[in-house]
Amino acid sequence: MRSDSSPGTLPVREHLPAGAAGTPVLDVVIPVYNEEKDLQPCVLRLHEHLRRTFPYEFRITIADNASTDTTPQVAARLAAEIPEVFNFRLEQKGRGRALRTVWSASEAPILAYMDVDLSTDLNALLPLVAPLISGHSDLAIGSRLARSSRVVRGPKREFISRAYNLILRGSLQARFSDAQCGFKAIRRDVAQVLLPMVEDAGWFFDTEMLVLAERAGLRIHEVPVDWVDDPDSTVHIVKTATEDLKGVWRVGKALATGSLPLDRITRPFGDDPRDRDIQDVPKGLARQLVGFCVVGGLSTLFYLLLYSLFRQFSGAQIANALALLVSAVANTAANRRLTFGVRGRGGAVRHQAQGLVVFGIGLALTSGSLAALNAATSHPAHSTELAVLVAANLAATVLRFLLFRAWVFPDRGEGRPSTVVASRTPPPPTSSATYSTAAYPQYQPQPTTPFRAGEVADRSWEDATMHLQPVRPTDTDPRDPR
Repeated sequence: MRSDSSPGTLPVREHLPAGAAGTPVLDVVIPVYNEEKDLQPCVLRLHEHLRRTFPYEFRITIADNASTDTTPQVAARLAAEIPEVFNFRLEQKGRGRALRTVWSASEAPILAYMDVDLSTDLNALLPLVAPLISGHSDLAIGSRLARSSRVVRGPKREFISRAYNLILRGSLQARFSDAQCGFKAIRRDVAQVLLPMVEDAGWFFDTEMLVLAERAGLRIHEVPVDWVDDPDSTVHIVKTATEDLKGVWRVGKALATGSLPLDRITRPFGDDPRDRDIQDVPKGLARQLVGFCVVGGLSTLFYLLLYSLFRQFSGAQIANALALLVSAVANTAANRRLTFGVRGRGGAVRHQAQGLVVFGIGLALTSGSLAALNAATSHPAHSTELAVLVAANLAATVLRFLLFRAWVFPDRGEGRPSTVVASRTPPPPTSSATYSTAAYPQYQPQPTTPFRAGEVADRSWEDATMHLQPVRPTDTDPRDPR
């Protein structure tokens, strides 16, 4: 199994030990904007629930997004009266900006957030963070769309929520069920690597973070929640939906062009059983065989369908060549992604060119079989042609797998430690924030530039490389004067 500790690699996920007294394991962030009415009841209810049910030390951080009413005064009073409550003031709006800033500054190993209206039943909070504490998962989200969730809300919001998640599934191939539920958590070591890649500072922040995490192979735990809609919500649905659709387009474009270095954070967390060196079991061979057989079976059906179609207006040799060419291109693309796990556009042209060489070998086998059949009988039946082609394709398939594995998609990274590049913790470049130094002693705001897709692609961010160490509640920051 992987046990290297080379520079840049992230630590194996471990169950977090009980921290020393006063050291928070969980930091729950509540982003607010002009919530003078709901803030105090929310914080008091959340604090009472955590004090009664949560077995670790915790913190509640109020992230004020440039409120213009008395919200800052309410937050300051709560922070003064309750030891576990801290106040964080930003001079710019944006839920994503608030979460990025506070999460980047917090030293708690588990970071969470929830909406101030507490629409989500708090009994789901411990199930939300437990998989992160145990080391089982990297992120956790509450889902209003799970089968066992119990949700009370109007048809308009229900339609919008389901339509949005349907768009995510269709456009970004998202597999998580609820992107916008205001009830999420993430491990701090994961956030340090993932957050610099998230560009959005508003409501799309959640979706972008989840899509990138899922594409990078991180484990997302979903918790069914009981949720009651807040009829007094100040969210502008049309504006939010428009911004979200723009975000979907931007992230989809970046994923399609391969400008996000997701391979750098693919499976960096935890002891992956696929990385274990087990005697007499070649690494990845069983999984690749299954994937190749599935793709091969579908490709054969596709090939036979094309051959039957082309045979209507051309001879057997031409129909075979055309059907094999089209199916070979599709087969190479499918095996590249599904069987051998190659993502992005890098090397795609070379892989297709090598796939065409493999196609040429298959063409020689199948064409030779047809030529032998025609030499044996001048007018073979269509069913006989198909039978001969199936046999020839089976032989070509075995050879294709061997060539794909050894030549087209060789595992050049085997035995080499994976490298994960992380950024310095980035506050928003133009925001100013006030915060309690007792809560965040290690955080000194400084101008930094978040990663952009182009910067990531051209590797211009490598000067920000940092070595990550295991996060433990008892760790102290070397910059802390205490």
